[in-house]
Amino acid sequence: MTSVAVAGLVLAAGRGSRLSPLTAELPKPLCPVGGRPLLDLAIDRFAVLSPRTLVDVVVNAHFGAEAISAHLHAVDSPPGAVVAHCAGSDRLRTWLSWEREQALGTAGAIGRLRPWLDGRGVLVVNADAWTDAPLHDLMDGWDGVSPRVLIVDDRFSASARVAGALVPWDEVRRLEPVPSGLYETVWAAHQRLGSLQVVSRRSTFVDCGTAHDYLRANLAATHGRSSVGKGARIDGAITRCVVWPGAAVERGERLVDAIRTTAGQTVLVRSRSDA
Repeated sequence: MTSVAVAGLVLAAGRGSRLSPLTAELPKPLCPVGGRPLLDLAIDRFAVLSPRTLVDVVVNAHFGAEAISAHLHAVDSPPGAVVAHCAGSDRLRTWLSWEREQALGTAGAIGRLRPWLDGRGVLVVNADAWTDAPLHDLMDGWDGVSPRVLIVDDRFSASARVAGALVPWDEVRRLEPVPSGLYETVWAAHQRLGSLQVVSRRSTFVDCGTAHDYLRANLAATHGRSSVGKGARIDGAITRCVVWPGAAVERGERLVDAIRTTAGQTVLVRSRSDA
């Protein structure tokens, strides 16, 4: 594995409008998959890496930032500060980058963190997706110079499913804190030059953008069983369902392919063939 030092970045600033009405109750990064928030699962992906490689993980937030900040136990940063230190584990120091004025996109989020990164590259993952793609596959043999992406498709394109990305410091230092994405600022040019390193792995990857795919991610995480959160009460019957922490399924109810939230919302998920 490479000895190049990087910081981790979890993208968690999106609106999640396609996942409504679930995101009216929780920001998408806090929606549970397999009983745990997507955000926590994303942070956990960094834990397999050596402390010589990565100890700092920063989460960017905009929509739902208050809830994300509370979840991370973050202390609000003073005016003008880029990040506030959150309560971290013994293994990882977790930070929050609160994009208060506007969501900056992937490249803009990195540009905002540039003074804090101070010479380090960035290992980027997205809290919107559930995947079992291991990050050490992305880090192995990296030279710290070339941009690299981990995809679960056969070839890289603008629509490829990216399970992780490495942005070297030479690219970080020219990114600005303005709304922008990595494809147009970094990847496309390097792809044309043949200098974009692409690692392709056959892994499970589900973008939790819709209720259908959010249910699919949960079923993938639980190997087809219903996902029942901590403190949920199941007195009725459930089949292929997601029941959020503290939610209830009452006696006489029978839920199939459904999501029951903590506040009692029920979202029925039709199959794609029925839609």
